[in-house]
Amino acid sequence: MKKRILITGAAGFLGSHLCDRFIKEGYEVIGMDNLITGDLKNIEHLFPLENFHFYHHDVSKFTYVPGKLDYILHFASPASPIDYLKIPIQTLKVGSLGIHNCLGLAKEKGARILIASTSEVYGDPLVHPQSEDYWGNVNPVGPRGVYDEAKRFQEAITMAYHTYHKLETRIVRIFNTYGPRMRLNDGRALPAFIGQALRGEDLTVFGDGSQTRSFCFVDDLVEGIYRLLLSDYPHPVNIGNPDEISLKEFAEEVIKLTGTHQKIVYKPLPVDDPKQRQPDITRAKEILGWQPTITRSEGLRITYEYFKSLPKEELYKLPKDFKK
Repeated sequence: MKKRILITGAAGFLGSHLCDRFIKEGYEVIGMDNLITGDLKNIEHLFPLENFHFYHHDVSKFTYVPGKLDYILHFASPASPIDYLKIPIQTLKVGSLGIHNCLGLAKEKGARILIASTSEVYGDPLVHPQSEDYWGNVNPVGPRGVYDEAKRFQEAITMAYHTYHKLETRIVRIFNTYGPRMRLNDGRALPAFIGQALRGEDLTVFGDGSQTRSFCFVDDLVEGIYRLLLSDYPHPVNIGNPDEISLKEFAEEVIKLTGTHQKIVYKPLPVDDPKQRQPDITRAKEILGWQPTITRSEGLRITYEYFKSLPKEELYKLPKDFKK
């Protein structure tokens, strides 16, 4: 019989790519999403397939899936600042009630569960690069705290289920990821820079541009997640690309890639914005035999071609006006 996997947040950027991967691997995939930030366009190509099913459901509410489940991937969560600053309560709920429901379902079904954590658990780090042994420097009552603490709680309750209920659990700490299906208006640096370039606007860098990020192409990330799910390692694993770059240099790369002549303009740095991001991927290399293979120049070219192919109205689409 085919292995069955539930993927929450299935209509989102990462969730949709994971649906593609597990369909390709021959799994029966059950996608679940409440569409608060996800978009059915990301998975509509899967609807005709016999091995794909979609549930329009909020995992923060009671969640049930009939039949057996072998695996659960919990990827339901707002993930960009523009989202979780507008819907802080929903962000906290999906990181607490949502993960609780998923863990309970995994326990009932005897399924292995992998949760999507984030480099944001490290906060504005005092250690560089960030390894899994670092506990972080997080402001729990700052504007980013709703996302950071939701993810930290997810890790804590997942490990509690692993320890107390002997549940098979996996934790991936995801660093900045990019690729096709990102939203141009989600507030993160890469789509923001490309969107501004395509609209002929100056590129906005917050702070002096010296803060760093490490960008991982989505195909590399999905490969790391796939290997982690099938491994026997229950503790957190960083998955990201350690190729670090300052945001000023990155903006210059985007200007060169797009062949535009915009300037870089500087605005004040948001509260608690991390100054450095670079994963230590030693654990992923040793345990999973994984490391990224797609260079930033190659990944940026693919992503830029995707954004260029979007209808023009997508370039000027405003962020969602969420219902409270």
